Formats: sequence, C-alpha cells, structure tokens
Amino acid sequence: MTTFREILASKMRPAMCVALSALGVSLLAAHTGHVLYALPYVLLLACPLMHCFGDGHGHGHRQDRT
Repeated sequence: MTTFREILASKMRPAMCVALSALGVSLLAAHTGHVLYALPYVLLLACPLMHCFGDGHGHGHRQDRT
C-alpha cells in the first residue's frame, strides 16, 4: 500500500501541487461569498488551535541567570 509520504516523495509531486492549486482557485472563485463569510470565524478558531498545537517557541519558563 502506498503511503502519503511516498506519494509526496514521488515524481507525482509537481502534478499533485498543480492539481490542488487549481482546485483551490476554482473553489475560491465559485464560493467567494462563503469563504469571506467564514473568514472571521476561521481566524478566531486559529488562535486557540495555534495555542494548543503550536511549536512552543517563546512559551518556555524563564530561568534567572545570576
């Protein structure tokens, strides 16, 4: 069975990127109103998700160096 990582490492990668980009552009063109309506909610939802699943840079405990 082919895994997703194997597909990304294969020669199909450029074709897949082009296909996904074309799909995104056509979806945005056909449903611009829906995307713009949902944008504030997506931004508000991104804050807690980045807090929970972020990489953790800048949130470490500060150690006093004396």
